[in-house]
Amino acid sequence: MIQLQRLEGFYRVARAEGYARAVPTFPYPITQPGIHQQVKRLEAEVGVPLFERVGKDRVVLTPEGRALYAHVAPFLEGLDAVVQSLRKGEVGGTLRIHASGHVLRYLLPAWLRRLQAKRPDIEVALFESKTPALDILSAGDTDLVVDHLPEIPEDVDVREVGRTQPFLVLPAHHPQAKRPQVRLAQLRDDAFIAYSTDRHLRDLQLAALARAGVTPKRLHAADSSETILGFVAAGLGYSLLASLLPGGPREAGVVSRLIPGAGTGIVHAAWRKTAARSPIIQAALALAPKP
Repeated sequence: MIQLQRLEGFYRVARAEGYARAVPTFPYPITQPGIHQQVKRLEAEVGVPLFERVGKDRVVLTPEGRALYAHVAPFLEGLDAVVQSLRKGEVGGTLRIHASGHVLRYLLPAWLRRLQAKRPDIEVALFESKTPALDILSAGDTDLVVDHLPEIPEDVDVREVGRTQPFLVLPAHHPQAKRPQVRLAQLRDDAFIAYSTDRHLRDLQLAALARAGVTPKRLHAADSSETILGFVAAGLGYSLLASLLPGGPREAGVVSRLIPGAGTGIVHAAWRKTAARSPIIQAALALAPKP
């Protein structure tokens, strides 16, 4: 493998067009014979001459030298700027985010617009997850998980970025849909649409029904809040959904009614503790929503 020091010597001689001229351009003490040795060893490694002497103290690149210089120069010329960016924490790249469909649609867009305006050097890769992707986070395959978290693992740090409220969602043509308030007990004979993939959310739904003394006679299952809303709009039943929107879920053919006194839920941004110093994660968190 070619040593970086030899490439640096080659680069500086090429820029200065001479060994003696290159000496003062080095950021560390070196002699003209030392530079000459670097270049000679590099030429021995690549097997071709890289310079042609055209005067007493002047050299120019051979065709092979020009080809190597075209690859080496951009790297060395950009290296100082990259090092300064690293030291300042101004590192760009790709930020990977896993989030629920509801969060992707109603919480992340404004957040990511702020990030794009502030840090155009950061690209965002978004992935929708049916359940909180904490296993993907722990495996190092994503940077942030933005979701409701039933439990917070010991190796994860979190920040609250949103709050949800619980809503009853009914078909718009349902007899109870015109009432400003609907008691769950009035729906005991209707089919209920529950989460199928996220067991935690399903348990929360059924627990809320149990507190109201309701045991659904029929259950339908769907894997996301958007699918549930589609079922409700089709008149297949009613459901309970948490929403970031003040007025509740919005869907043609669906009526939302806030469930009073049911409290709020928390949406967290979660990241690995070992990645807490990541400049990309820190840039995103600095612009995160503050509920």
